[in-house]
Amino acid sequence: MGNHAATVNHYILATMRKATPIGYLALAIVSIFWGTTYMASSIGVRYLHGISLSGLRQGTAGFILVSIFLLRGNAIPNRAVLGKLFMISLLMLVGSNGLMTWSMKYIPSGLGAIISATVPIWITLFSFILVQRTRLSTQLCAGLFLGFAGVAAIFYNYLPSMMNPDFRFGILLCVFASLCWALGSVLTAKWALDINFLYGAGYQMLFSGGVMLLVSTLIMGEPLHFASFPAELWESLLYLILFGSLLAYGAYVYVLNNMPTSLASVYAYINPIVAVLLGWIWLKESLTWMMGIGTLITLAGVYLVNGAVAKNKQVMVTE
Repeated sequence: MGNHAATVNHYILATMRKATPIGYLALAIVSIFWGTTYMASSIGVRYLHGISLSGLRQGTAGFILVSIFLLRGNAIPNRAVLGKLFMISLLMLVGSNGLMTWSMKYIPSGLGAIISATVPIWITLFSFILVQRTRLSTQLCAGLFLGFAGVAAIFYNYLPSMMNPDFRFGILLCVFASLCWALGSVLTAKWALDINFLYGAGYQMLFSGGVMLLVSTLIMGEPLHFASFPAELWESLLYLILFGSLLAYGAYVYVLNNMPTSLASVYAYINPIVAVLLGWIWLKESLTWMMGIGTLITLAGVYLVNGAVAKNKQVMVTE
């Protein structure tokens, strides 16, 4: 009952928020900069293993965030909170961001972004299974069907590439990364940790960065040789740390806490479009009419799913 009341109160507060110029700016930052991280990761994995690149990115950003909060006088969370933050970091950053970055070695950045766009669909399915607050409706089922149909249409364009084992491996990494992010998101909402969102994110980045660097160096045999990093790798890494993690995530947290829920999800529809266009223009990736149509169908499915979930929350408020 307490968790249900908290969910209802959160929804009521979210719907009462008013959009502000700063909120729109934060939403634009999230929508654009998170879309560019796929291209930056694709450039970085040319020179460094994806797990190492993601580990350096998240570890550095996490160290900066946690240091800022500690210098401001924030207390270190208790063991129970730290333990849950560690578990979430394994799913949302090691399992998701780490594997997604790794996949950029084998598949086009635009394709990775489109697969990632299905995360709201997976979140809905996991919520239905684990939390059981999502009710099946015609709109929800239609959204699920359209979302997966759009991805299928996109894969039609890549059927010849499916014969390449590296490409198939990249697809599996990307799909599993999306599943990890969705499951981590559901657990985050279910646990509702009593900690500042950005402070908690700092610990998640710090933990995941440490885990990925240990895995890449000790298990995968990918030692870091900073002296041999080319300029393009440093540029990619700094961009991911400063703009992908610190700026964009900070803006994302602001949007979640200060913008109406109907606007807060807009970034999910813009990210893949930005990534596909940048991959086509900058990285010379393929862009066909089938991919464009499939992308729009996928985003339409995600839109319907998000709308169905919002209606479900309205029903919960009235019950």
